[in-house]
Amino acid sequence: MKFSNAAIILLILVSGITVSEAAVVPETLSEQSKQCLDCHKIQTPVIVQQWGASKHFRANVACYECHQAQAGEPDAFEHNSFTIATIVSPRDCARCHAQEVNEFEKSHHAKAARILGSADNRLAEVVEGNRGFVTPGFPKGVSAAAVNGCWQCHGSEVKVLENGKLDTATWPNTGIGRINPDGSEGSCSACHSRHQFSVEQARNPENCGKCHMGPDHPQIEIYEESKHGIAFHANKQKMNLDNEKWVVGEDYNAAPTCATCHMSATRTQPVTHDVGMRISWNNRPAISIRPEIADANMGLPGKDVDWKTRRKNMTDVCLNCHSDGFVESFYVQYDGLIELYHEKFAKPGQALMDLAKPLLKPVPFGNKIDFIWFEIWHHEGRRARHGASMMGPDYTHWHGTYEVAKNFYSEFIPELEELAEKNLNSSDPAKATAAKALQVKLDEVLNSNDHKWFIDKMDPEEAAQRKKEVEDFQRRYQPES
Repeated sequence: MKFSNAAIILLILVSGITVSEAAVVPETLSEQSKQCLDCHKIQTPVIVQQWGASKHFRANVACYECHQAQAGEPDAFEHNSFTIATIVSPRDCARCHAQEVNEFEKSHHAKAARILGSADNRLAEVVEGNRGFVTPGFPKGVSAAAVNGCWQCHGSEVKVLENGKLDTATWPNTGIGRINPDGSEGSCSACHSRHQFSVEQARNPENCGKCHMGPDHPQIEIYEESKHGIAFHANKQKMNLDNEKWVVGEDYNAAPTCATCHMSATRTQPVTHDVGMRISWNNRPAISIRPEIADANMGLPGKDVDWKTRRKNMTDVCLNCHSDGFVESFYVQYDGLIELYHEKFAKPGQALMDLAKPLLKPVPFGNKIDFIWFEIWHHEGRRARHGASMMGPDYTHWHGTYEVAKNFYSEFIPELEELAEKNLNSSDPAKATAAKALQVKLDEVLNSNDHKWFIDKMDPEEAAQRKKEVEDFQRRYQPES
């Protein structure tokens, strides 16, 4: 097969990759792909239509170029005299998109399937589910709640059966951290949907909203209520989403999208597929941590990129629309919310849960308080933190800090008090000692400045100041007599 300089230049133009990354592509469609298309035009015409609208079509990259496999590969099978694989993994995409895959593999997105061993997955596997979903790959069964829920965003570990067929519990799946038969992690089609692989679609906020939504990480809902989301929907026609070069401040200025802030190019930064390189807090844990710590915990090279560098990267995005003072003040406000959540609720809450463990049934989620604490940090606390990070006031307050406080005072503390009281006079010395330690910590927390209002011990000077502020506010809006 012959290749020309023109063909190489065409690939560079349509894919946005650099000369050093460019794979040599054919001047014409390969005979293998032509045969595939002759059949699939009849069998799956929509797929062919989608491919026909893609950049791959213009680069003469088609079915065989992506799905080809070598005999002996785990998921390879013979199909109409060709050896192919159903799954096109990041390793396959890297033949042409090496830089993008390299960046992606360093990101938390690629490691999303590691949730399979977490507390979240125990909920889906055990608390919500059972082993009633039996497949050849799971002869002892697996939870349908995990298969249809967690795995569809985080990714499944794809199991290969005889003749390269894929187990139905693990395929279809486009979870972004999917563990592929070739050992690679991730799914490019999680964001670049088959078979058009539209960059315009990937730039739309809704694309991220498939997974970044719901009670524990409602980024799409927060974006919709934010000034950013309002501006996007009011000016979508001005966003130039299908432009080859999509640089904020040069190609569009109406609004930012998820991609704008976390991935796309600015006048001083290139596109990145490592979505953590502009994030200065990791708000996933009960107590937020800096992203380099999270990367170190996962063995990622981002451990060497500190949060200040990442915040500088994000600031560079923000400064295309906002002044230095605006951006600096935003981060002061955001950090203030993180500190409030940490010091008032997360740190004392975690300390109290640790002290309560000897008094609880050892089964995870076997106690009422397990659910209370989990929802305080995992749902409500995350919503508050994410809301502040994306300038969504309703999610920061009503869906966030209000829910945290309500359940901390009305559910969490009473449950702990009952637990301590129940075991203070236990015949088991270990439990009695644990109950006493828990009671001491409860007293310490409730008598602290943050919480003593709850036991009617607010400092008189503080109470007087708050009363004065209320009176001043009311007086300000009273009609003149």
